[in-house]
Amino acid sequence: MNLAATLERRCAERGWAQRPAVREPGRTWSHGAIHDLAGRAARVLASEGIRPGDRVLLALPDSAAWVVSFLAVARAGAVAVLVNPALAAPEHTALVADCTPALVLCPESLADRFTVRTLSPNQLLDRAGRASRAPAVPVAGTDPLYVQYTSGTTGDPKGAVHRHTDPEAYYRYAGLSVVRSNADDVTLSISKLHFAYGFGNAFVFPLFSGSSAVLLPERPSPEAVAELVTEHRVTLLYGVPTSYAQLVAAGDRSAFGSVRAAVSAGEALRPDLAVRAGELLGVPLLDQVGSTEAGHAFCANTVEEHRIGTVGRPVPGYRLRLLDSDGVAVPDEVEGELWVTGETVMTGYLNRPEETARTLVGGWLRTRDLAVRHGDGTYALHGRVDDLEMVGGITLAPQPVEHLIEEHPTVAEAAVIARMDQTGATRLHAFVVPVPGAVTPTVDELARWLDGRVAPFKVPRGVTGLPALPRTPTGKLRRFALREQDPREQRGAGAATRQRAGADRGEAHPVGRAGVA
Repeated sequence: MNLAATLERRCAERGWAQRPAVREPGRTWSHGAIHDLAGRAARVLASEGIRPGDRVLLALPDSAAWVVSFLAVARAGAVAVLVNPALAAPEHTALVADCTPALVLCPESLADRFTVRTLSPNQLLDRAGRASRAPAVPVAGTDPLYVQYTSGTTGDPKGAVHRHTDPEAYYRYAGLSVVRSNADDVTLSISKLHFAYGFGNAFVFPLFSGSSAVLLPERPSPEAVAELVTEHRVTLLYGVPTSYAQLVAAGDRSAFGSVRAAVSAGEALRPDLAVRAGELLGVPLLDQVGSTEAGHAFCANTVEEHRIGTVGRPVPGYRLRLLDSDGVAVPDEVEGELWVTGETVMTGYLNRPEETARTLVGGWLRTRDLAVRHGDGTYALHGRVDDLEMVGGITLAPQPVEHLIEEHPTVAEAAVIARMDQTGATRLHAFVVPVPGAVTPTVDELARWLDGRVAPFKVPRGVTGLPALPRTPTGKLRRFALREQDPREQRGAGAATRQRAGADRGEAHPVGRAGVA
């Protein structure tokens, strides 16, 4: 059940050998060429001493070489470890220590930072061009295929282990049911291949459907996205809310006529942005939720059915449940913690049995997402369990407050956290990224904006303007980084901090006293 052999056989049986698979700057690779080169690259890996079960770390930019490398590792019966090449050297060092790879595939510019053997993509492809094809190593479908690290929203990336059978299930459940992926599609995923979202979008779906993906080593600008869509007649567009907000700001509506479906994931999608992006693209923007631990999307809006403000219904192959803090199922319209089960849920975290035991319970994956199930079966996300804030003895999810602040005409993005003031009282503090050309709104301005729309204790007592919110490479908010910031340091860093007059003395806010249960 070797994934590489499965895909090569599928390509031959369906006559896809001459069809484009990878479109990169200056060259298009066919499905047949990709599989042939992967077979030869597997021989190169064998000559480097790679044996079944060895781990090979891929710190590569998106390219045909990435696709060939992954298939070659799979063909060799080894385990690919997918890593962001843009990480800092200490981050790469930590991941190497965690996964102990036998070989690292990386650009020559990164080779010096690794203490294990390295091979550049150019070296691998050059040697593969002169090598004979290696047969695929027989493996069980449940054998490990790859390790993918979580995005680190809690500051501690963990390696989720997935099987040889998982990618086909991603295609069967999400690729077909969500966007009806087919051989005529051209995919552009702004999310990169080393992320779970991008891996499914731009590697799994094209190879299983006989279609093609546009791959770029760098993250494209909004202008570049528009140009690529036009040049390649892109039909499937995948991004995160931030990337769609940038596209809307750029406003080139004429470029997206070929797009038949667009998907958003990675962070909460504001309803107003979903509407504006849909108007720009000419198709609904389909919100979904998945995780590195589940491999891809497990709840999604689809091309046949979507509801703005939700992440849709469970994807075929998965079951969801919402539990309260006591582990009891909650009814519709009541917030609970989201759990999911399905055949692609990871086997566990690499080298972390205790963390695995806390996250996988009786075959169910604890996502740590807060959600509500509506009467029609759709789900709406309400933030993360990790994101809960305590204000005046009251626990609240900050995301609804953030969405209201982001509706303010001068605000592009917002995040709120609980912060103790000089009196010892805990109050909300807002971090705001103003829209271009605007200034950070004052606390009084935000108070007037929120008056009557939220309870008084949910009104921020301080505001800090930032050029950007701290996010992971996938676009998820690193809320813990905001919690760790010292207000005195923010002033020195060029951020604008505004405090409600009298707030440090514990005076009441004009719309009510905050922080009182």
